[in-house]
Amino acid sequence: MVKYEPMHPLRGTFYWLSVLIALPPLLIAEVNKTEEIADGVYFHEGDLGRRGHSNNGWIEFKHYVVVIDGNFPSGAKYVLPKIKAASEQPIRFVFDTHHHGDHAYGNYEWYVAGATAIAHVNVIEEMKRYETGQYGNAPGRWEQAVIDRPDVAASEFLPPSILFEDKLILDDGTQRVEFHHFGTSHTHGDGFAWLPKQKILFTGDACVNGPYNYVGDGNTREWIETLEKAKALGARLICPGHGPVAGPELLDHQQNYFIQLRSEVKKLLTKGVAAADMGSHSPVIKAQLRRIEGLNKYIGTWFDGQLSKIVEELQAEEPAAAK
Repeated sequence: MVKYEPMHPLRGTFYWLSVLIALPPLLIAEVNKTEEIADGVYFHEGDLGRRGHSNNGWIEFKHYVVVIDGNFPSGAKYVLPKIKAASEQPIRFVFDTHHHGDHAYGNYEWYVAGATAIAHVNVIEEMKRYETGQYGNAPGRWEQAVIDRPDVAASEFLPPSILFEDKLILDDGTQRVEFHHFGTSHTHGDGFAWLPKQKILFTGDACVNGPYNYVGDGNTREWIETLEKAKALGARLICPGHGPVAGPELLDHQQNYFIQLRSEVKKLLTKGVAAADMGSHSPVIKAQLRRIEGLNKYIGTWFDGQLSKIVEELQAEEPAAAK
């Protein structure tokens, strides 16, 4: 097995084209459609396959609108007129669920529209780690995105400026959204947007609905624990970072995917399979996961990278048992 080298999901239009081709028709049927999922609460599934866009949500308060996820600059520009068509209120806040480019690089476009970006404090720490060219060090992911994407090249890097540690609330008496950080999952700065009145949860990429689990910046063991805390909210609708909106079972599926994948890898390591040979067992592991309800949708192009990352995690957790 080749040593795991994380590839950030914003890189490479051809990668996303390959993902789109591999998707079942049901998963792409609602792309670019705006749906009002509750009174004044909207969900928009982004065009991931052609443009690399994340999903967006927005919430209409009495005097302003809150947007969920900054998207890429082109994604922000695409969604902006849809928000304005749905609400006469000004856009005042945009919530970055994490630091990745498809969820935060559009912040400047929202700023131009009048919004201030909100995020967990670790989003800034992650940006300092990966967006190194923006913090006085060698070029980082933003500089690579400038090469790969004309929309990024034409925009500006703008980190979030309203930061919270565990929880931040916006409540005007008619609408309420709670921004939560439950721990590490997809990244170290993942945030959830929870609407307790409507029982709707926007998860960012901590929970996705399709083969979009990038594990390079997070930790799958902690991811499982973080999702358990998210499940405790009791959501009736899950708005993922990528893929269609779903019911609460999506959190179970996302969590169980990592539980089962870690279990299969650990079994093989315990039997003496060398880490370097784990990739040859990929077809067997996939077949096992496909027998479990709700897990097949997560198996995709990044599967072998997920195996490699989990091997590294297990070796770090139990060095003697996972050589």
